Amino acid sequence: MRRRNVKNAHERLVACPQVFVESPTDHFDKWHNLFGNNNPIHLEIGMGKGDFIIEHAKRNPNINYVGLEKYESVLIQAVDKAKDLNLSNLLLVCFDATDIDTIFDKEEIDKIYLNFSGPWPKFRHTKRRLTSSYFLSKYRVICKKPCLIEFKT
Repeated sequence: MRRRNVKNAHERLVACPQVFVESPTDHFDKWHNLFGNNNPIHLEIGMGKGDFIIEHAKRNPNINYVGLEKYESVLIQAVDKAKDLNLSNLLLVCFDATDIDTIFDKEEIDKIYLNFSGPWPKFRHTKRRLTSSYFLSKYRVICKKPCLIEFKT
């Protein structure tokens, strides 16, 4: 599916600081402070329009959720859904997962969700898959032991 450009997406994201984290690298090793508690942190990578993570945040108020999406034009849809729900356990981030270890410290994440990630079927695109050895090695660092990854295709 083609991503359409959303006019003023960045300005709209920044206007929702209760849900959107503009500079995630500034919060390296400080995510519990950002949430204001020591609850477990679950991370969804490639969260798309946010339905999965928003529903989980509603159902599990004792778990903190961070949704990571690479494209602002997609993330804005999730922010629009979440901004009026007053979910203190949900934060959304626009960031490329390639550098995920620059926003989360060692063993800061309790669980990772990978839901319907792009398959990147060609061999030359192997490194782009969220389940490649490159990404798995990064998840191993940021996740608590044992590293829990829930994967759906």
